[in-house]
Amino acid sequence: MMSGKGELLLSSSRMKSQAQVAAVPLGTLIGRELRTDKVEKPFVKFGQSGLAKKGEDYFLIKTDCYRVPGDLSTLFSVFAIFDGHNGISAAIFTKENLLNNVLSAIPQDISRDAWLEALPRALVAGFVKTDIEFQQKGETSGTTATLVVIDEWTVTVASVGDSRCILDTQGGAVSLLTVDHRLEENEEERARVTASGGEVGRLNVYGGNAVGPLRCWPGGLCLSRSIGDTDVGEFIVPIPHVKQVKVSNYGGRLIIASDGIWDALSNDLAAQSCRGILAELAAKLVVKEALRSRGLKDDTTCLVVDIIPSDLPVLPPIPGKKPSMLTSLLFGKKSGNTTNKKKPSMLTSLLFGKKSGNTTNKAANKLSSVGVVEELFEEGSAMLAERLGKDFPFNKNSGTFRCAVCQMDQPPGDDLSVKSGPFFSPSSKPWEGPFFCTKCQKKKDAMEGRTSVKKGKLRISHAFQQNCN
Repeated sequence: MMSGKGELLLSSSRMKSQAQVAAVPLGTLIGRELRTDKVEKPFVKFGQSGLAKKGEDYFLIKTDCYRVPGDLSTLFSVFAIFDGHNGISAAIFTKENLLNNVLSAIPQDISRDAWLEALPRALVAGFVKTDIEFQQKGETSGTTATLVVIDEWTVTVASVGDSRCILDTQGGAVSLLTVDHRLEENEEERARVTASGGEVGRLNVYGGNAVGPLRCWPGGLCLSRSIGDTDVGEFIVPIPHVKQVKVSNYGGRLIIASDGIWDALSNDLAAQSCRGILAELAAKLVVKEALRSRGLKDDTTCLVVDIIPSDLPVLPPIPGKKPSMLTSLLFGKKSGNTTNKKKPSMLTSLLFGKKSGNTTNKAANKLSSVGVVEELFEEGSAMLAERLGKDFPFNKNSGTFRCAVCQMDQPPGDDLSVKSGPFFSPSSKPWEGPFFCTKCQKKKDAMEGRTSVKKGKLRISHAFQQNCN
């Protein structure tokens, strides 16, 4: 029988052995990829942290989503931030309903490639449907929404408002995957809002000097896009900016956060503040850095999500940065004197994007792809018909049309001519866009300023509550 001390030593030895097996050097991983074109699905690791000032930030983490129910090969993950204003109702409602509304707009029984291609349009439909459903509740709160879908190496981000998402790659390049919809900083959005019937200006109390950021009146909202905000004109739209990218097979890190982080930190500083650190701790470090820089002036919520090659326990450190003790232990790098640095090898130069003499070599071309992000799709138009495509939504079996937003079937109206055989008679106009039910058509027209917008009462207290949200 082994003594308790012996069991402890054996357990410690096993743990040490397992750690050594798990920590595969980056060079080994590269060698494996050069020998085979097959790349396994990555791991997704995440961390979350935040501090509340007003208690209006909410987040969503869901790592067990399936394109095909029960099929493990179709697993994908979803992460989201919702920064509420003028109350918490819109943020809570959006957290609970947005994802389901998006997924219900994607056709069933399609391939993964077709699913990813349909996702951007489904995100637009899901955001607008969620806004319509919430406004029917008659509440006046609103929320930003930044929703991130990760399917293997493909990342799709949809956002309204100013809760931002950045991508930090192994090459050290930081990419912004969202667009801030702040009237103060977005000239195109200011033009759109005024063209649709809104007024843009600063807060002016009792005829004094104009103060604060640019706001939309009525309502005094600083954002040009959000979900909710029924007391602001419909020209504040829920139509998201959508961007879809493919990360290289060396992985990357996403930082998703509310404006309490981004008002304090630049994209680069947020990325640099947590490189080489496990995602769970990294989120805490980003929040800590924001507080150190600006203090707690707003809700600060941060999600850090790592897309990690299956051969690695964590993302390796970004080159040029001194590795932390944790990464030194994981990857076997010494943390001693670094003053006598050796000239980088050809492998290192190729790995981190530095120029090399011969670029025709296949191995070199593969190595130089570290940190490269392939853009698959990007669109930010606020014109709903443009975002939902021109597919003909007629069901021959039921004789109905399906609304591109709410996905409800509706019989053809008097203004549509549907015949057996060709869908339209020769005298009718060809189909020029998606079909909308009566309710969603009214929403579309209102957002585009085609119908009169009911002006809400201008409430100074509401404007102050926005706090630039």
